[in-house]
Amino acid sequence: MINCQIVECTPSQPSRDGDGVAIKRVVLMNEPRTDPVLLIDELRSPYREDFAGGFPPHPHRGMQTLTYMIDGGIIHEDSMGNRGEIRSGGAQWMSAGSGVIHSEMPTQDTQGLHGFQLWFNLPAAQKMAPPRYRDIPRAGLGCLDGEDFRALAIAGEWVLNGQSVVGPLFELVPQASLIDLTIDQGATVSVDIDPGDNVLGYIYDGSVSCADSVVNAAHLAIASPGDQWTLTAGTGGARLLLMTGRPIREPVIGYGPFVMNTREQIEQAIRDYQAGTLVQTP
Repeated sequence: MINCQIVECTPSQPSRDGDGVAIKRVVLMNEPRTDPVLLIDELRSPYREDFAGGFPPHPHRGMQTLTYMIDGGIIHEDSMGNRGEIRSGGAQWMSAGSGVIHSEMPTQDTQGLHGFQLWFNLPAAQKMAPPRYRDIPRAGLGCLDGEDFRALAIAGEWVLNGQSVVGPLFELVPQASLIDLTIDQGATVSVDIDPGDNVLGYIYDGSVSCADSVVNAAHLAIASPGDQWTLTAGTGGARLLLMTGRPIREPVIGYGPFVMNTREQIEQAIRDYQAGTLVQTP
């Protein structure tokens, strides 16, 4: 048994995106230890003016987005003709592939918002595949209630303290897996890890410790390779998004909403968008 250790703790940075939406952001482009996770945005505010403008129509190519809501509601619309609405506990996944234009806007009745948008890379062989979309309500997620922890599984198969739970978003697997994990104060959870995967956790409430390392809220913990990661919650407990990823190990060139392998491919995506040929409408 090789125990994962925390090798880096990265704070999220205050930023704004879309139409002035306040976010906390961790950028992970070209970070081998977090491949294929590219970006983590936390959207969290009790004030509607911080997110009312939402994310009006904008393009993507070459990557996947996963939006996960803890509180509040978001409406997704895209150039494929999809429209989906998720509320507290729901998730939306989209593979931009060759190109898509989408928007994500808060529902009219959302007064406070807490959620995440994650970006995952696509292998070069899939970057120009047709775009895809799927949404999953809270009731569709995998749920595991342990003695002193609770897990909502969004993607992948997880084993925590010897108990298993499976997330329904099979489209993200095997490239990446994701759970929302709550650990009671002072409790310890051991998570089985495929030794070939990267593993990281974004703590959004409370704190966790691993050996001599302590990670507080609004920080990303990046773990060393291993086959088990053991985390202990601090005073007040902990809530975190736990992610594993199978490294793609390909060059990453990101420019705004486009993630490709070469500068030439980025320039082509810009030209296609400007010419109105980025997406193929149904």
